[in-house]
Amino acid sequence: MSDSGRIDGRTKLLGLLATPIGHSLSPAMHNMSLKKLGLNYVYMAFEVGNRELTDVVTGMRALQIRGFNVSMPNKTKILPLLDDLSPAARFAGAVNTVVNEKGKLIGHNTDGIGYMYALKEAGIDVVGKKMTIIGAGGAATAIAIQAALDGVAEISIFNNNDEFFERAVHNARIINEEMKDLQCKATAYTLEDESTFKAEIASSDILTNATGVGMKPLENSCLIPDPTCLRSDLIVSDIVYIPRKTKMLEMAESAGCQTINGLGMMLHQGAKAFEIWTGQKMPVEYVKQQMFSNI
Repeated sequence: MSDSGRIDGRTKLLGLLATPIGHSLSPAMHNMSLKKLGLNYVYMAFEVGNRELTDVVTGMRALQIRGFNVSMPNKTKILPLLDDLSPAARFAGAVNTVVNEKGKLIGHNTDGIGYMYALKEAGIDVVGKKMTIIGAGGAATAIAIQAALDGVAEISIFNNNDEFFERAVHNARIINEEMKDLQCKATAYTLEDESTFKAEIASSDILTNATGVGMKPLENSCLIPDPTCLRSDLIVSDIVYIPRKTKMLEMAESAGCQTINGLGMMLHQGAKAFEIWTGQKMPVEYVKQQMFSNI
């Protein structure tokens, strides 16, 4: 919004296309940041599913909307409606951020960027390291792709042997074949193979839970079979940020591990989108203080 806090004839529109949408924290986070920096934008949430998506994106382009976020169920369905993709979005096969560059809609995926920035913020250098990732959904895929782009040397991907396991296999193939110039080795395993799971954790530098296990209604669950899997020099992270300390992170702390929850990822994926649209840095510490001090 303008410096006065009012919408005027020069206000640029940002938004979010998703359904359901009422729970989203994005409007509060972005509008708070825009107001803090005195930027003449407003961010709104639009209830949009796959059926309406084509018409809405056509309208966004026609109205010269500056940019928008994309969440479930539209992250993959939007791909053919865009003009270009960032490397992370192309390899992940999903988009969560779109920017309108003079009528050209460019898709980005900032989920992995947010996660990797949170590691960097915690003083962790990922280059040449080995990472074990639990999960093969949208967030897990974005993290795996960005980890390879950022110089991780080896990635072990674990997922239950269910209908989503093929996505784990697919992600490993993308990294090994389509991203082979990066020389990152990726392998998919089933979580049911407990001995291999323990062995891969034992040889990893970073362990990441990229599933919803640990948040409601699974707040008392943990995918680590027992504390002996963990050692004090292992970095353990979780994409869950409510609660701030999941059962897995509690277990890791007890083992002396450095732990990182999902708050940094959530904030920094939004911050990267904010920067793509406005060219300015989101005031992340201000947002954290205002929105998450009581979590």
